[in-house]
Amino acid sequence: MAERKQQKHDEEIIDQFTKQAIPFTQLPGHLDSIQMLIELSKVSGEDNVLDVACGPGMVACEFAKTARHVTGIDITEKMIEQARKRQQEMGLNNVFWDIGTVMPLPYDTASFSTVVTRYSFHHFLDPKAVLNEMVRVCKKGGIVLIADAALPADKVNAYNHMEKLRDPSHTQALSYDTWEQLMKESGLRNLQRGSYKVEMELEKQLKASFPNPGDDEKIRKIFKDDIDVNSLGMDAHWSGSEIHFSYPISIYTGNK
Repeated sequence: MAERKQQKHDEEIIDQFTKQAIPFTQLPGHLDSIQMLIELSKVSGEDNVLDVACGPGMVACEFAKTARHVTGIDITEKMIEQARKRQQEMGLNNVFWDIGTVMPLPYDTASFSTVVTRYSFHHFLDPKAVLNEMVRVCKKGGIVLIADAALPADKVNAYNHMEKLRDPSHTQALSYDTWEQLMKESGLRNLQRGSYKVEMELEKQLKASFPNPGDDEKIRKIFKDDIDVNSLGMDAHWSGSEIHFSYPISIYTGNK
């Protein structure tokens, strides 16, 4: 039963991100704050990095400018095609790409000194199990870094309802308290948290998304109703005739 549920969810992710592969790379904001991830990971020229659910390779390619070697893995072939294109355009020869799932990760224990993922955990059915896999493939003394949406507990349900309409492969964003518990239970040491926001314009985000027919209008209404209310935790506001909002991102790090 659980295996069938995972298979169905994987198919949903592949469907969504095959469509999103090119639009995702064109959205303003998706290249923002990668330098913060690099700094918090303390990556150096000695490091062998794994980027889990790497998407179109934005994070992996930026890390490759500093790291000795980077491996990116993603379940969606079209995303890996975009990642290879980005690598070629940047002239990087120290990046390798795999198409595969995160449960389990197809790597030996203690294979990487740095294990990172960005904007992926809200797609996982079992975030704790994925974090355990990231810890497993990390070397002793290495660092695990996760960047994803995190919200106050009273905002999570409204946020998740909207995001599931926008992206049917969304499972759940986690609250600050849940993230803190997850990281504590991982066994990682020297836990740290940073944060930043990714500002988006609603119509551009909808053009890069593929909600079910009719749900785009529901999403527009949700955001209009949330201006000056902020039940989503996304600070929706008018900018001229456009609705802008921000994704609240937290970065969690720890040493194995």
